[in-house]
Amino acid sequence: MMQARSLLSVVPVVAMVLAMAGCGPTPPASFRLNMVEAVSPTAEKDSVASDQELTPEQQKQVATILLAMFGTPDEPVCLPEAGLDPAKLRLAAGPVRSDIVGRKNGLFREHCVHCHGITGDGLGPTAAFLNPYPRDYRPGIFKFKSTERADKPTHPDLVRVLNNGIPGTSMPSFALLSPIEVVALVEYVKYLSIRGETELALMRQFFELDEEDKGRLSETREFLIAEVLEPIAAKWTTAADAVIEVPAMPANLDLAASIEKGRELFYGDKANCVKCHGVTSLGDGQANDYDDWSKNIVKIDTKLDGIATGDADAKERQWAAEFRQVLAGDALKPRTIPPRNLRQGIYRGGRRPVDLYYRIHAGINGAPMPAAKGTVAPEDIWHIINYVRSLPYGLDGELGADRSVAVRPASAPGLASREEK
Repeated sequence: MMQARSLLSVVPVVAMVLAMAGCGPTPPASFRLNMVEAVSPTAEKDSVASDQELTPEQQKQVATILLAMFGTPDEPVCLPEAGLDPAKLRLAAGPVRSDIVGRKNGLFREHCVHCHGITGDGLGPTAAFLNPYPRDYRPGIFKFKSTERADKPTHPDLVRVLNNGIPGTSMPSFALLSPIEVVALVEYVKYLSIRGETELALMRQFFELDEEDKGRLSETREFLIAEVLEPIAAKWTTAADAVIEVPAMPANLDLAASIEKGRELFYGDKANCVKCHGVTSLGDGQANDYDDWSKNIVKIDTKLDGIATGDADAKERQWAAEFRQVLAGDALKPRTIPPRNLRQGIYRGGRRPVDLYYRIHAGINGAPMPAAKGTVAPEDIWHIINYVRSLPYGLDGELGADRSVAVRPASAPGLASREEK
């Protein structure tokens, strides 16, 4: 009987907290509902203005369940099944303040929210001005990690990103924070991601309901915990089991021979790095693609344009106009994601050889960068790494970023230097 009890018994407590917080001069912070997912079809749906959209009542139920399971930005709820540390969440959550012993609280609000947003949706007040955009944590997709492509990052992976930042982006290093503060922010990022994936799972569950369910989700612990939350949380707790096994670089390696072998793989059919990074490795190959965060918005945009210019009825046209307003407030304008210019020597996922191994082996989750796993032998990846690391210095031993792009490396197939022409 206790197992079937609704999780929504938590709501009155959270509502009381909200009411108390509302007495101040400013309203309490709140999470944004994922309106793009709620109002629009996902990429898998064929139509735009369809019956597979959440009604206001369904949106309200999702918001209420999320409030019960995760609380608010000021008072996060930490269910044991989520596998998170409540003390770390309290340190990172809420407004910026100091506790009775002078310890800083509200770390996420102080350091991260202006880019990533209160909800972790990548829609902070500065987000639209940044290129690339800040990460949207809600889909649970992370690019730079030591695990296989589809797996979550490990705890050390996220700590490393916070300590080092992401070169070539607006993500700075937070190495000046104390280790306790860094791990608190890591825990809060996990919290926002688990909450975001739970929200997506709940919304998509509505489209699998039978007619007799009358358009409402079950609110039992069996459904909300066992079927929704635990599978999402388990991906985080098992991430360490998915760490990529990196073979040792061959002993007594002839570096010049390794670079030449890597060049052959780079331009060859197996690795085929040239397809995207270009024959000059300047990132000028295939450049008109999007990451996973933008692809669905691009598809929706295309369908909305079709409604505007096609033979849609008045209802569809009105829906399309209203949804344009949703996109304006809840999504950033899609941008293509150019391949990396390898001659600059800037590697967003880290410049250690092992970091490059992870990127080449597994590809980059959420990005067009494919995995070499299964096509390139594990030991041969080291040759590609050595070749890539040589590229910034490939023009007469000087940094490629400091030389004119008119100077072409003669080693690239199909190209010749100015002197040879």
